[in-house]
Amino acid sequence: MPRRGARYRSKKSCCHHIFNLANRLESIVGAGRVRAPNTAEARAADTIVEPASVEEICELVRMCEADRIALAPIGAARSLAGIRRTPVALGISMAHLARIVVHEPHDMTVVAESGITVGALNDAMAPTGQRLPVDPCKPAITTLGSLVCASHCGPLRLSEGTSRDLLIGVRFVGHGGNLVHGGGRVVKNVAGYDLMKLMGGSFGTLGILTEVTFKVRPVPPEYCLALIPYRRAADAFAAARILNDALPLSNLDILSPAIATRFNSTAQFLLLAGFSGSPLEIGYQAERIRDLIGARGEILDDDAALRVYELLRDVDVHSAALAAQIAVPPAFLARVLETCGDQIEFRAHAGSGVAQIFRTQEPSVESAAKTVARWREAAHSARGNLRLLAAAPAIRDSLKFFDTPNDGALAIMRRLKTAFDPAGIFNPGCFVGGI
Repeated sequence: MPRRGARYRSKKSCCHHIFNLANRLESIVGAGRVRAPNTAEARAADTIVEPASVEEICELVRMCEADRIALAPIGAARSLAGIRRTPVALGISMAHLARIVVHEPHDMTVVAESGITVGALNDAMAPTGQRLPVDPCKPAITTLGSLVCASHCGPLRLSEGTSRDLLIGVRFVGHGGNLVHGGGRVVKNVAGYDLMKLMGGSFGTLGILTEVTFKVRPVPPEYCLALIPYRRAADAFAAARILNDALPLSNLDILSPAIATRFNSTAQFLLLAGFSGSPLEIGYQAERIRDLIGARGEILDDDAALRVYELLRDVDVHSAALAAQIAVPPAFLARVLETCGDQIEFRAHAGSGVAQIFRTQEPSVESAAKTVARWREAAHSARGNLRLLAAAPAIRDSLKFFDTPNDGALAIMRRLKTAFDPAGIFNPGCFVGGI
């Protein structure tokens, strides 16, 4: 009986604490902006709050620092839902900070709040013939904050780079609820620390990104896509090397059999080579591709090419039982994927040396640990790295999501975390070395 009573008091105390927290949050953001998480968010945070201004975020951070409440910024929650072992107490939804602050077509720059999605941003810039040419999976639900802080990217990384290459300014709420800014609204700026590089891939562990400034680029006049089937992965990668050396392709990707079937491919592996430019450039590149790889495969243009490209872009591994991203020198990618085992499926950015690999069936805890160790060893043997993108909740505790850097690098990371987040509230335990 005493134990049962103790449990009852504990549950009652917990409910009181949650009720009290909700009241305090509503006193900052107003009624109706504190809610329970949806299915995806529930793996990332216990409670969701939706601030409508930067000032409200600053006040929320001050409250959380005072009471040591762990928090994390939330977009669609795909990244954090796939890697957090336990939810943080508070998810800061950026849904209401989704404005374009200013778009300067002549300067080819755009300033936007971090809650706007890549798709919405590009739709707004479309009348000017410009775009942010970073193509994460499902851009309609990928916020700019997630694009930067989770380092999302897609097939166009070959020709356009990543968000890191286009980001020229940031604003974020950090320690003490202070608003910090770095970079600027012009392409050339050299003052201060490079906070853009620091925030890139930080997974919300240093602060809450509220505004970003990007360089933008013109939308190409035309886009075509060559689809070339191969029965052996080695042959597909050999053809990719030839094409990559000969042409300035927009994207160059290889799909494993299970993914290739989505494109109505009857072969085991599918090479997709995208190219863009003026009609004259398109015609030349199409002819060169036919000369280099023969008459096999097909070349799509106009809407047909864009539809297949979007399927390629939106290959989503976040729902897989076990998924990772490997980055190695491009010449080693084929060998590394072969070493990872024949049970994997992959989307390989052949010209960039990056691939997303995954297993569809959930492994046991022991099998998952062995699998990840094998993948990581394969990446390291080629002077590369591996980062887990998703793991089923039942196997997460046994896995390291990030490579462990050398002692010196890890010490610097810890010092940066302490300097930027002395209270330890920003997405704790969700980065390299448990930071």
